[in-house]
Amino acid sequence: MNPKLLLEDHGIAPKKSLGQNFLQDPNTLDKIVAAAELLPTDTVLEIGPGTGAMTTRLAKAAERVVAVEIDSRLEPVLRAALAAERLSNVSLLFADILQVNVASLMADPPYVVVANLPYYITSAILRHLLEARHRPRRLVLMVQLEVAERLTAAPGDMSLLTVSAQFYAKPQMIGRLKPSVFWPRPDVDSAVVRLDTYAAPPVDVPDVATFFKVVRAGFAQKRKQLKNAFAEGVGLSHADAAIMLELASIDPKRRAETLSLGEWAALARAFVTLR
Repeated sequence: MNPKLLLEDHGIAPKKSLGQNFLQDPNTLDKIVAAAELLPTDTVLEIGPGTGAMTTRLAKAAERVVAVEIDSRLEPVLRAALAAERLSNVSLLFADILQVNVASLMADPPYVVVANLPYYITSAILRHLLEARHRPRRLVLMVQLEVAERLTAAPGDMSLLTVSAQFYAKPQMIGRLKPSVFWPRPDVDSAVVRLDTYAAPPVDVPDVATFFKVVRAGFAQKRKQLKNAFAEGVGLSHADAAIMLELASIDPKRRAETLSLGEWAALARAFVTLR
């Protein structure tokens, strides 16, 4: 059923504070499920099930679905959708995903994430999932187009979010979504992004904490040349910051957005030698 009519039947109005835009186009829903490439034995973590239009499709394609919804007002809507399809392999959890211990919730088997993420909290949820002790093997996300472009950016247009995502996973944009496929219509275009996570980092780093310490220092003052950013960001003297860049074979006049993942790794290794 159309989400607008469905919510009106239950006396529920979308909350702007939760960034609620419900996907209503059946073809788009089917394409997103196809992009997840689910196996009949898969477990899916769905974030933001809303009215259950995606949930029912996921439950038919996977062995089990754990749907986490922050808005408890939607419980009767979701339970009715599952009952109508006679689906018993879905567990509903009404909670803020950022307050959920994902590793404990999803236990041991590999799992796939499918989510329609509110624009204002996309970065925080991505960090929460990718930095979890038990990461998903794949994520298929509906995000703001601008975020999708940042996730898939190349050196020259990198950001802290880009480096973080590409350290843990290989992102690719599946397709753009017009505002008309949602209700209420958002003010911006959206996109579907798929991230296939790595079993191990794709670059050689001394350790994850050191790698991100160096990356955050570089982007903390991204308008500055790297030689100045590192001198202030990781507690090195200007002389040692210059040595660090020389060891990594990186021009000290470059800026953070121009570096590749491999170059950030080289800087992390150089930083360790100077500590």
